[in-house]
Amino acid sequence: MVGKTALITGITGQDGYYLSRLLLGKRYQVYGLQQHSPYLPPNEIADGVELRYGDMTDAAGLVRLVAEVHPDEIYNLAAQSDVAASFTIPEYTANVNALGFLRLLEAVRLNNPASRIYQAGTSELFGNAPAPQGEASSGFEPRSPYATSKLFAHHIGVNYRDAYGMFVSNGILFNHESPHRGHVFVTRKVTRGLARIKLGMEDCLYLGNLDARRDWGHARDYVRAQWLILQQPEPGDYVIATGTQRSVRDCVDVAAGALGMSLRWLGEGLDEVAVDEATGRVVVAVDPAFFRPAETHSLVGDASIARAKLGWEPTITFEETIQEMADHDYRLALQEARKHEL
Repeated sequence: MVGKTALITGITGQDGYYLSRLLLGKRYQVYGLQQHSPYLPPNEIADGVELRYGDMTDAAGLVRLVAEVHPDEIYNLAAQSDVAASFTIPEYTANVNALGFLRLLEAVRLNNPASRIYQAGTSELFGNAPAPQGEASSGFEPRSPYATSKLFAHHIGVNYRDAYGMFVSNGILFNHESPHRGHVFVTRKVTRGLARIKLGMEDCLYLGNLDARRDWGHARDYVRAQWLILQQPEPGDYVIATGTQRSVRDCVDVAAGALGMSLRWLGEGLDEVAVDEATGRVVVAVDPAFFRPAETHSLVGDASIARAKLGWEPTITFEETIQEMADHDYRLALQEARKHEL
């Protein structure tokens, strides 16, 4: 017996991967909004998801989709989510992330105002606000076009909630990772790069700010929070985070250890490198090209409200997350290397 109906925008991204499977397991009928050029290969989409082609820049298409599906719950995960790229394509980023959510809200208001809506926010909203960052303890100080576009989406969701009585909740999620993370994100870049270096397929991994500190969790835990947010009696805004902070350098060390590599760090600043103890070769170096025009240095979340109201707790550690990603990327690299040997 099928229960509720859910619509997931951004179905082909990391969170869409895990959320769709969670909802299918709860016997939801799941619809997914998919661009014609998907983020993940089609075989990553769970059996049972009904796909609809569309785009957050197409207001008429969103109106038709909401009218057709008539969803009980909507999870807006669609975004141009590459922070660095947002400096290069700021207008497109705003069109998808900010105006795209406004278009979706209008489609719901006009066609199915009883839908419960989850908006995927981001810790990047806080920028360099004092840590730890919580719903009320820190102000928003966005440091990129991406973060600024998400700030508009956050506030327009609150506005529609107050003005029209719609159930709109914001999840302010800190960094969350998995083997299904895109290659442009630093954790996946690290695990993939080191796996390929381990197999002799690449020589060196180039990174930007090694001192940047983030609060990293696992996507599987965080989509569970997304679902819990829409099960509450009233809409609200929730920070989802582990409360533990690690640097990019820490991420490299954990990933290296997961792959059986021991690294030694030498130098400072732009000259800092990591040397593989087994080979004596430099395997990690800094490239200024990967620094952002405006850096966010330190993010760590206070999820005490989510813990109290949602009963949510993270269950997967940072080390377990990176181990899973490193194992996955090593297997992929090994398969690729074997194909080249044939």
